[in-house]
Amino acid sequence: MVIKKNTHKTIDCDIKNISYILSLIFLFSGFTTQVGAETSKKHVEAITEVIATTHFSGSIDAKIHLVIDEQIKSKDIDALIEPFFYKNETRLWQSEFIGKWMLGACSAYNYTKDPQLYEKIKYAAHKLISAQLSNGYIGNYADTAHLTNWDVWGRKYCLLGLLNYYSLSNDKKTLVACSKLADHLIQELNISRTNIFLTSRFRGMPSSSILEPIIQLYKFTNNANYLQFAKQIVAQWELPQGPKLISKALSDVNVYERFPHPSAWWSWDNGQKAYEMMSCYDGLLELYQIEPQPEYLKSVEMTVSNIIDNEINIAGSGSSFECWFQGKEKQTHPAFHTMETCVTTTWMKLCYKLLRLTNDVKYADQIETTLYNALFASLRNDGKVIAKYSALSGIKHEGEDQCGLKINCCIANGPRGFMLLPEYAVTSDKNSVYVNLYTNGQTTIGLRGKPAIKLTQQTDYPIDDTSEFTLSVSTPTQLALCFRIPGWSKNTEIKVNGEVVKGVLSGEYFKLNRSWTENDKISIKFDMLPRLIQENRYQAIVRGPIVFARDSRFADGVVDECAVISNKNGILNAKAQKSKQTNMWITLTVDAVLGSDMEREYKIPRKIHFCDMSSAGNTWDESSRFRVWIPQTINPMETEYYGY
Repeated sequence: MVIKKNTHKTIDCDIKNISYILSLIFLFSGFTTQVGAETSKKHVEAITEVIATTHFSGSIDAKIHLVIDEQIKSKDIDALIEPFFYKNETRLWQSEFIGKWMLGACSAYNYTKDPQLYEKIKYAAHKLISAQLSNGYIGNYADTAHLTNWDVWGRKYCLLGLLNYYSLSNDKKTLVACSKLADHLIQELNISRTNIFLTSRFRGMPSSSILEPIIQLYKFTNNANYLQFAKQIVAQWELPQGPKLISKALSDVNVYERFPHPSAWWSWDNGQKAYEMMSCYDGLLELYQIEPQPEYLKSVEMTVSNIIDNEINIAGSGSSFECWFQGKEKQTHPAFHTMETCVTTTWMKLCYKLLRLTNDVKYADQIETTLYNALFASLRNDGKVIAKYSALSGIKHEGEDQCGLKINCCIANGPRGFMLLPEYAVTSDKNSVYVNLYTNGQTTIGLRGKPAIKLTQQTDYPIDDTSEFTLSVSTPTQLALCFRIPGWSKNTEIKVNGEVVKGVLSGEYFKLNRSWTENDKISIKFDMLPRLIQENRYQAIVRGPIVFARDSRFADGVVDECAVISNKNGILNAKAQKSKQTNMWITLTVDAVLGSDMEREYKIPRKIHFCDMSSAGNTWDESSRFRVWIPQTINPMETEYYGY
């Protein structure tokens, strides 16, 4: 069987995959769930024998605390919950904000154990539950508008937020409220005989993404109703009008070509909505952990690979007007509303979930690029603003207030990206510990039946190219420590107690499985030579995970002018250093010939300054106009000099 993907190539489609999908459609074509069904016997909890908990020190810790103080602790909870008591909405999304806030706040509490923050989360949960109707509904939509627009999407975030609070508190009343919310939704869909993908815009992906908290609720309750509901959601994706999230993924259809270009962008016909699409796949991975159907994981992996190949730009994010648009190929050209912070955060979250399931370094590499560039660039220096969109050039701007509240979707969602970092830094499975993030901090490694190990990291990475680790072990302990070797580090040196070890490969974890003793030391030196990236006659500079940009604060020319950046086989003769300028982190000075004026000594390069992308433009006004992609001047007379 051959399915045409586009006019240029065809893809052989696995008939077994399509048959499997069709069997799901026939099995779950309608909602038949009855509240109160007996609990499932299929659910098996995973046993984790190694647990790693990380706390940072230094710049990342400071940034996380800035976000906690300015974006989490400072929020007016009463204002966010007030719309739930009116229940007169018909089209907007006020009901998402409190759930997003709770998700970031719960993760922040896990990191800080701040009792005042816990009390604020508890207050928010209890007040939100007080707005629940006797039938179980938590939302702000009018009765006649239920199951339309952003109604189910808002219920999803309320359910996620409350379940996260329950995981902290074990408050049974909260779990009862969550069950009532889910039961009411299932009943409404049954009574209306409505497929869930018909209840919202963008091919129903916003509503369908409730799959994630439904599976989480199933894990807490073991109620078979919720697992059946989750399967129904996934099966309905493949109905004739559905978003085809599995079949189109398995057929390797580009995410920007899943459906025809819509006549109305913010409509049901638009099937390229990035944030909501990834949220559905996030939920599918939750289901995969309960029902490990190979097609679930494969469809997510193929979609993520497609996003990497076609959408994720040099800064680690993507989208324009919040949708996939073949943005990787187009990234050198300005586009409206690029890199929505909701997309950035959800991309990190999806990659993190795949990382935990597969231990594939490529997902960890993606997260690192995103956090240092797209995510950090979205945060203003004072922490009081998270941008709704982040461009690769221009001037940074605040996003608008949405839904009559002093907040927007990205301000609510952005903290979740920052709060993911302690979880991502060092992960573990039953047998091994995986070091993913190189930054100052300490990880406590708990081993079943053995004394804990402390792994302390000291580094000035990514300014410096070396990270040093010291182990604190009360008795000799066998443990596999796996260190992420980024794909960009082509020559990496690892030493254990001063001796070089062999077999280190880029783009893989390097495993050190041995008996560790007190004060054992590991050092890693990365290949962080500055590199010139060329695309569409534009050029950009990267060093390690950091993307650099020109900034008008350097006063060394017009940031938008053309240039030829001196390089040898793509490598620059330049050294990164900590910036001496206010509100800048890392600077890099390169040799470049600016402009196209042939009346001057155009062969003589000038010293041109760049800073890390997260610092670029961070005055958020005309005084720091910035640009990542620099147009490359053409000189056909001297192709060797100009590197063509």
